[in-house]
Amino acid sequence: MTFPTVSGSNLLREKKTLPQDFLGELNLLFIPFQQWQQREVDSWLGLASQLEQQHSSLAAYELPTIEDRNAFSKLFINEGMRAGIPNPKTRQRTITLYLDKADFRAALNMPDEEHIYVLLVDRQGKELFRARGPYSPEAETALRQILAQG
Repeated sequence: MTFPTVSGSNLLREKKTLPQDFLGELNLLFIPFQQWQQREVDSWLGLASQLEQQHSSLAAYELPTIEDRNAFSKLFINEGMRAGIPNPKTRQRTITLYLDKADFRAALNMPDEEHIYVLLVDRQGKELFRARGPYSPEAETALRQILAQG
């Protein structure tokens, strides 16, 4: 599975095209589809921070994925997220994707939006690991095994 080419802006208002603008040789992606799923993302962030410190080639991203909207709605949503996230590093790594969610999910073989998806992809977007839902010790073990191979 390969991450499709998509565009969005981070919360520093910088335009990004993914996967080409991923900074890491390996990139840990948290993909929520609903606002309440931020809790599931948050359950992973301690591990993500730890892994970034242990693996200099790893970068973590939050990719809130929202159905495409008009410019005013996008501005309202983005500025609301910016207001709630004062940390510059978090703003840099949070890239909001406004797109056709069904097409995006189909491209990544994500059958539903009931939980977040966690992907590890290389610089070209090739998927190396996948988990679904909140943090679990089993998913951490599998992720660490893949990172140890890299």
